[in-house]
Amino acid sequence: MSRTLISSGSTFEDEIGYSRAVVQGDWIFVSGTTGFDYSKMTLSDDLQEQTEQCLKNIESALVQAGSGLRDVVRVTYVLPVSSDFPQCWPVLRKYFGAVRPAAMMISAGLADPRMKIEIEVTALKQPG
Repeated sequence: MSRTLISSGSTFEDEIGYSRAVVQGDWIFVSGTTGFDYSKMTLSDDLQEQTEQCLKNIESALVQAGSGLRDVVRVTYVLPVSSDFPQCWPVLRKYFGAVRPAAMMISAGLADPRMKIEIEVTALKQPG
């Protein structure tokens, strides 16, 4: 079974030593992804904008893997402030409303205090 590593071009991947995503067979494992715009290495102060950028970053990795958000089967949300989670729901519905993956939200500190959310997904490529 082949293994493919996907990079977003984030400097963090080289500095820390990980891949944005790993493709193993039909499975795609996307690392915890924050709201950084990796092309500019900028991060919005707004939680909804960070959530939107997280999902754009994840979608980009999935597309590079020959997949898309439609194939996401599991998602984990990590927020430092659990009471902020409802603010994310409109954005999450926009991307996952029709997909409805299994989901979990964890409240925990993130690597940078400017980060308000981190999202990790697992996807299974569908035939055709």
